[in-house]
Amino acid sequence: MTVATNAFPALVLNADFQPLSYFPLSLWSWHESIKAVVSNRVNVVSEYEQEIHSPSFSLRLPSVISLKEYIVAQRQPAFTRFNVFLRDRFACQYCGSALPSHELTFDHVIPRSRGGRTTWENVVAACSPCNLRKGGRMPYHAGMIPVRIPARPSSHALQSNGRHFPPNFLHESWRDFLYWDTELDPV
Repeated sequence: MTVATNAFPALVLNADFQPLSYFPLSLWSWHESIKAVVSNRVNVVSEYEQEIHSPSFSLRLPSVISLKEYIVAQRQPAFTRFNVFLRDRFACQYCGSALPSHELTFDHVIPRSRGGRTTWENVVAACSPCNLRKGGRMPYHAGMIPVRIPARPSSHALQSNGRHFPPNFLHESWRDFLYWDTELDPV
């Protein structure tokens, strides 16, 4: 069987059966997951119907795998533009508009021209109109106070925020392992 490189991704769970990451969702290509299965680094939790074949054996493609060894999450997330947007839930911190990441900028609450630094505590997600309107002014002079005071998030907080932004594709076999904190419907 010929398999497209980006087809049949496997959801990767830590040894505690929680995804390594919610946003971006921890996925491995079918190539990576097969290598991990063959090298005995993972357990296969669920499989696709599709198989790959070699001259001596066939193997169903894994759809969910769990690591055999637990990986401790980073305590401090990296300070990146994307993580700032994720901390701020992809919303402008001045007007509250939710936007896709390519429509967001980041703003220095205390402008760099006034000694503001590029840190978790001084940078917020902003839409272009708000960023232009605020310019190099202090928040109180511009009448633009951020919705939430910027702070360094924990890795747990970023992962929690990531649960609110599901990817475009969710295979049915992944659903039991995602969104642990959703409320169940009474039967």
